[in-house]
Amino acid sequence: MIMTFPKNFVWGAASSAYQIEGYPQEDGGGLSIWDVFSHTPGKTFEGNTGDVACDSYHRYEEDIDHLKKMHLSAYRFSVSWARIDPEGNGNWNPGGLAYYDRLVDACIAAGITPYMTLYHWELPQALEEQGGWQNPGIVDCFARFCRMMAGHFQGRVRSYFLLNEPQCTVGLGYGSGIHAPGKKLPLPDLFQCWKHTLLSYGKGATSIRQTDPQAQIGIATTGRLCYPETPADADAAREATFAVSDNDWLFTHQMTLDPICLGRFPDCAPGPLKTCMDAVTEEEIAVISQAPDFLGFNIYNGWCVRTGKDSPYFIPRYDGFPRTALKWPVTPEVLDYGVYLLWERYHAPIYITENGLSCNDVISLDGQVHDPNRIDFLHRYLLCLRRCCQRGADVRGYFHWSLTDNYEWHSGYSERFGLVFVDFPTGKRILKDSADWYRTVVDSHGSVL
Repeated sequence: MIMTFPKNFVWGAASSAYQIEGYPQEDGGGLSIWDVFSHTPGKTFEGNTGDVACDSYHRYEEDIDHLKKMHLSAYRFSVSWARIDPEGNGNWNPGGLAYYDRLVDACIAAGITPYMTLYHWELPQALEEQGGWQNPGIVDCFARFCRMMAGHFQGRVRSYFLLNEPQCTVGLGYGSGIHAPGKKLPLPDLFQCWKHTLLSYGKGATSIRQTDPQAQIGIATTGRLCYPETPADADAAREATFAVSDNDWLFTHQMTLDPICLGRFPDCAPGPLKTCMDAVTEEEIAVISQAPDFLGFNIYNGWCVRTGKDSPYFIPRYDGFPRTALKWPVTPEVLDYGVYLLWERYHAPIYITENGLSCNDVISLDGQVHDPNRIDFLHRYLLCLRRCCQRGADVRGYFHWSLTDNYEWHSGYSERFGLVFVDFPTGKRILKDSADWYRTVVDSHGSVL
């Protein structure tokens, strides 16, 4: 029997606005927190900024053409809130909207379905100066943005991811400070940012559904996922995945999805975090708990666990454990067991909205980019995802991160995740070997794996 993915499985690639577009203030765009942060000395690798990035603002048609060459049917991209709403006050910038009109229309003309992410960290700097995600007023600002976007793109965009990785928005931006806006808040203030983020999802979802009842809405999250050492350790993997503690609460899927999907926060031992969660009112939970039509998961690696005497035992990684160029561990099993645990808990249709790796890609003497490590990585991970589908999880699609090499946040241009190589001094694009390989997977619907 030939093994393939589900019949209508979506094959795509993903990107985000600040990481690829460049020229953030052209045609009336406003400053985002990343414009300010990346221009602050010492915040990014070698002071790299997104001022030019991949110049997709001017070269988006080339990028869409590369999607076509790979026979992909979907493109997940984000819009820059700051480009569209420069002051964060609802005074919409027609130049910014016109750019996304061109991008969406080009996708549709190419037979590529647009999956639009409304917030991938491009917060207008004007809103940050009013407190950003610390300010409760941001909830209504985001809902207003969602309402306008749903109305503007009604009939052309059907699928929206409202937020991308709120764990990083809050945890890295307001917790560790390694991402914009670079703050390091104590737990009570950090949790307020978290609550405002969840409320923004809830009000944003309601705004979209009221404006365009045909739209489908979701959220893309990241966080700890575990897989069992043996089938007998399945319960340990589940327990380790969904545990919540005061010192490890943000980077979990359930801190986002339990309130949204189940109408409650996950269980937590008494302590400062539980005090914060208990202070969220029933009225606020009612706003937050707008069941999504689908869930997006950004998954790169996970932890192997076995059953311990009193709690799950996280198996240490041995010396020389396989790692990517970014030193992230290679653990393909997480796209089988980890995804299945999420399906088991939430029973909502699933998209893998990010998965891939950074490689030390170069243009070879033959003028091509040969990336066998990426091909091997994707082969392993997609085999595990296919097995997860065969076990009954409702996985609807896979978006490779990323379409092109891009600006990788505080790592600048030091990491390459793309299927398409970008020569940043010239902007030239070259399809990597992995792009050709991915096309064969798409054409066979996964049967060549």
